[in-house]
Amino acid sequence: MVRAVEQIEQDLAKLEGVIAQAKTELSSAYSQYLTLLGQAVRQQLIMASYRVCTQGYPETFMGLSFNQRQQLQSSMRQLGKQVQEKLLSPLESEQDTTVTASDNQAEFEGDELTEVNQQLLSTIKEQLPELIKLSEAPEALENVEIRKTRKRQRGQPKQWHERVEEGIKQILQTTSVETNNLLQKTGIIPDKLPSAVLEAAAKADSSGEPSNGSPNLLNLLVEVEGDTDKNESEDSSITRIVAVNLRLPEIEFAEHSLTASRNQIRQILAKLKTLERKNRKIQRERTVAQAEAAWRSSWFED
Repeated sequence: MVRAVEQIEQDLAKLEGVIAQAKTELSSAYSQYLTLLGQAVRQQLIMASYRVCTQGYPETFMGLSFNQRQQLQSSMRQLGKQVQEKLLSPLESEQDTTVTASDNQAEFEGDELTEVNQQLLSTIKEQLPELIKLSEAPEALENVEIRKTRKRQRGQPKQWHERVEEGIKQILQTTSVETNNLLQKTGIIPDKLPSAVLEAAAKADSSGEPSNGSPNLLNLLVEVEGDTDKNESEDSSITRIVAVNLRLPEIEFAEHSLTASRNQIRQILAKLKTLERKNRKIQRERTVAQAEAAWRSSWFED
């Protein structure tokens, strides 16, 4: 037997409170995770650049003057600071979007009320009986529930989580490209290799499990046109390229605190998934109860 609508509404209200609390926990967990991630990326960016210069191209790095090496290292530290700040932006942009949407809605509703206020006040006494009847009609109740459902659907945790993760991925890719451009401009990475090749390779290898080689490094054999000579072998156009490629799985693998923070996020997401499934089930129960009530309200014996 279907429960009373009032009882179902009470259960929904309690459940939505639990869901709201879990969403707050998710936001807090991501804030902690991104703070830790920024620190880790800053450190591992410097370490990956160090390996490119000292293991990938040691002769080229030694060919730089003392001032050139200092300038390169200073630029690398600056990139590390920038990415640390950028990694908080996916979370901040999502929060700003939510606040802006709420503010815009409130502003619109305020303007709308201002425009119709006088007309509403002048007619409310005449229409009050009809409004009372309308509020009791199943159609009016259905419209109210549609508005409630739309409100609940704003900012679903799964979509929010995916947008934040995509933001992290994009920042790591962009930082890798910026670092390699700097290394190429300094003369460490061969300038005969188009930067677009490095960018494409980094994007193609930015996910998955940690690699067995040096972490956050891209090691490629690339055929460069125009380097072949009649007296050289056919392999003379093959160039080995070592470049920075920041990869989230490798960054997390090297930092235990990041792994623990990521596990906390997974646990909250799993909890939210269970709660949302329960929420949909109770909403379905409420819809059935409302349909039964609507049936009884319109049924009469011949």
